[in-house]
Amino acid sequence: MLQSINPFTGKVIRSWHGNTPDEVENIIENADRAFRIWRDTRMDLRAEKLRNLAYLLDSGKHQLAVEMASEMGKPVAQGQSEIEKCAWVCRYYAEYGSRLITRKTRKTDADKCYVCYQPLGVIFAVMPWNFPFWQFFRFAAPAVMAGNTFILKHSPNVTGCALSIPELFRDAGFLDGLAGLLLVPEEKVPEVSHRIITDERIKAVTLTGSERAGRAVASEAGSAIKKCVLELGGSDPAIILEDADLKHAAAESAFSRLINSGQNCIASKRFIVVESVYSEFLGLLVDEMNTRRMGDPMDMKVDIGPMARYDIRDNIHRQVMESIEMGAELITGGSLPDHHGAFYPPTVLTGCRKGMPVFNEETFGPVAAVCSVKNEGEAVRLANDTSYGLGASVYTRESARGERIALELNAGACFVNTFVRSDPRLPFGGIGLSGFGRELSRSGMLEFMNCKTIYIMNE
Repeated sequence: MLQSINPFTGKVIRSWHGNTPDEVENIIENADRAFRIWRDTRMDLRAEKLRNLAYLLDSGKHQLAVEMASEMGKPVAQGQSEIEKCAWVCRYYAEYGSRLITRKTRKTDADKCYVCYQPLGVIFAVMPWNFPFWQFFRFAAPAVMAGNTFILKHSPNVTGCALSIPELFRDAGFLDGLAGLLLVPEEKVPEVSHRIITDERIKAVTLTGSERAGRAVASEAGSAIKKCVLELGGSDPAIILEDADLKHAAAESAFSRLINSGQNCIASKRFIVVESVYSEFLGLLVDEMNTRRMGDPMDMKVDIGPMARYDIRDNIHRQVMESIEMGAELITGGSLPDHHGAFYPPTVLTGCRKGMPVFNEETFGPVAAVCSVKNEGEAVRLANDTSYGLGASVYTRESARGERIALELNAGACFVNTFVRSDPRLPFGGIGLSGFGRELSRSGMLEFMNCKTIYIMNE
């Protein structure tokens, strides 16, 4: 059985049975059949369906946000913003998709030579619960515009959200079978994933999730010699230099750290501050963290809802407690509330260093680990002292300095004077334990296309 449990009330919302083997076979066959039609559909017709999808997302954003709040605790106001972003990515590819994969003529010794881009086929998409719509749509919009179809395996705790996705595609006028959905209980995931990935009709795999899940999926895809894109965790550094606008840096840092109750792979997690401004920045950051309102995610004024599950909340508390035992100092937060709901308060730790869980591991919750360094060089070395490489940010009043440091940081995206975010116009992805491959922009389309050379000599 799959269950959705409201993390605010602790009550079971709904339960579902997983797919039978025959149902899994039908989902694969329908997606493959749809691909053989969809790949030949004109680009303007694909764009029309994506625009329909964007309209449905916008018009239904409140109800979809309520579903997220019920299943994984995201405040409704943030959920509505997530749906608006999903509509944006659909409109972006509807407008620009055909231009991004236009045939490119090449001058060679041939009489005619060009590079064209063709869809791969059915893509198996494994998606997480923290942004149950955005994480999916940032993959799906470019993949579908490119001519692919997909089968989605979503996290069991957001099954209600997952079930709305094929309905949206159907209502937007997409082909039956193009948007397949698998319902898989947690204990059946390895077995079913193997069944899907090794099926010859599945041409590639994409996963957004944990390092553990990424290793498992990459191993299966590699054994089957199939394309794989992984977007995994992060331990993103934010460097605060002595010439930064500290008030702005603190506000941006707190917002980044607390959005979605801290359950965000590209949130700033390690705050590396030059010692001359350390005390001032710390005070501003603590003030910003403590102004956020925690409560019922259905309340439009709430900033921080419960974490998605109690085990996730317990793990973040473990990381905090173990780090304190190793010498970190608790400045604010760090205690389990005595009321119902999987809540964890905004928490700030200082004196953080390598070896502590809040430094070495991904902290998937509202916890800021603050470190003091002597200068810029030490800040860059500490920022790069991680196995992850998803995002990084730098705060300085001198933009050229910020750009130079951004180029030195080991990450897939580096932002200067603001927090890291994803954008349909820009490639998104990481290096190291944060995964490989890219989503969004032209790069995201090409990940699931055959870049084909055509070379013609006249007789």
